[in-house]
Amino acid sequence: MELFEDFKINRQLQYAIEDLGFKKPTPIQSKSFPVIMSGRDVVGIAQTGTGKTFAYMLPILQNLKFSKQKHPRVLIMVPTRELVIQVEQEISKFAKYLNLRVAAVYGGVNMNTHHQLVAQGCDIVVATPGRLYDLTLSRALQLKQIKQLVIDEVDVMLDLGFRFQLTNILEVLPPKKQNIMFSATMTDDVKLFIDDFFKTPENISVAVSGTPLDNIDQTCYSVPNFYTKVNLLQYLLKDKSLFQKVLIFVPNKKSADLVFTLLEEKYTNEVAVIHSNKTQNYRIRSIESFNKEEVRILVTSDVMSRGLDLYKITHVINFDTPLFPENYMHRIGRTGRAEEQGSSVLLYTEKEEPAKEAIEELMDYEITKLELPTEVEISKELTPEERPQHREKDFTKQKKDEEIGGAAFHEKKEKNQKENLGGSYRRKIQEKYKKPKTRGDKNYNKRNKNK
Repeated sequence: MELFEDFKINRQLQYAIEDLGFKKPTPIQSKSFPVIMSGRDVVGIAQTGTGKTFAYMLPILQNLKFSKQKHPRVLIMVPTRELVIQVEQEISKFAKYLNLRVAAVYGGVNMNTHHQLVAQGCDIVVATPGRLYDLTLSRALQLKQIKQLVIDEVDVMLDLGFRFQLTNILEVLPPKKQNIMFSATMTDDVKLFIDDFFKTPENISVAVSGTPLDNIDQTCYSVPNFYTKVNLLQYLLKDKSLFQKVLIFVPNKKSADLVFTLLEEKYTNEVAVIHSNKTQNYRIRSIESFNKEEVRILVTSDVMSRGLDLYKITHVINFDTPLFPENYMHRIGRTGRAEEQGSSVLLYTEKEEPAKEAIEELMDYEITKLELPTEVEISKELTPEERPQHREKDFTKQKKDEEIGGAAFHEKKEKNQKENLGGSYRRKIQEKYKKPKTRGDKNYNKRNKNK
């Protein structure tokens, strides 16, 4: 199928596609449509930016008929709040001419607000696993009418530790339903998850995880330490005509804040940051500002950026080298979208070199190495993690045998040498109600009792 016109879809969906300006489906969309329409379980593996959301939403909306029932019929689970909001917005675009109710629920919002939202009734629920689990436990949301379940970015959910919530949610869902799962990578955890909950699914794979994208120019720099990486970043970002829209990946929240602070000193309003400790409104504003090109540089972690629709990124800079090679592929997939040319830059230290080699081995591709510019200052400042670890002398160890003194010993005082008989009252009670010596001799027992 080469055009959306070849899909057998209703007019309302056709009008929405025309309004969006879509003409040719992506490979994942072409492969997914007939399989999902058939009702079989589906496992889709595709790189980010390949149109996964539309791949599962188009057949779902085609099959979803108008209904006044209160409980939802379609459940979509995604890992982050931002992705919930984005998927809800995408559904609104696709279902522009359809009469459907969509509820988006996620953490960071008052539970009562979501109670009231789902109480109004909905056809589709888009949710993060944590908030969905809470709403299900409180019985505010009934999942007994679910006909189709979509789990998007399942590898991220498992990495975030959502397996418990996912397992419990799947156990309360109706057994007769269609399961649809999409992931950027196929890890051992994902395989185990599929084996546990999916029934002979149809596998759809587009762009194998280890395949480098042809329209992304990949380069790397060998850098001695963290602060030299920052100096190199500041040097590269000077060229605004080349580095027009830059996404910088860092390993964690602490690094994100530090890199953002150091870049902000030089580029002030040109840089923004998102991570899970930031408020929801702050994160949404940062993403919107980046997409509107009000800020040029966005600092983020892997989890926060997963699945987000960030437009026309010219450069992806890997401030750290990912331990898992597949994560590198996912990162660089944020640029070079929609057949546009993109660029990626990898910064690695001597300690990170094995991880860089693992990436190259996975891709079967050698990343072009560039020399560190002479203008970049080699910093002598080290982070706590980079500083040599000095072992302090352990003073808790026992002294040598000859220095160890003998055990303390003294005679008990005379008053403490008496045997503890349990108190006079207890002795009297035991004597009065003691068991008879002979069971059958009632006279003997009676005589002793009267003493």
